Amino acid sequence: MAESEKQTAGEGAQAAAHGCFVCNVAMPFLEHLWPAEAGDHFRASRVEFLKGIRSLIDDRIAHLSREEHKGTHVTVE
Repeated sequence: MAESEKQTAGEGAQAAAHGCFVCNVAMPFLEHLWPAEAGDHFRASRVEFLKGIRSLIDDRIAHLSREEHKGTHVTVE
């Protein structure tokens, strides 16, 4: 292993020991930029999105749970 590769591997291990870039830099930066109201709005939006997914799943479960009619349908003239 070359000296520069050893330094890079050592720096990566050191960075991993202190946490990731997202946790240490990106999230605090975004929290500083976004007001608390925006965070509340996005949180509520995620909840509403998940409720929509739940509604789709519930509808599909109801569709699959219906009993099929036995017999055939015959039109009478």
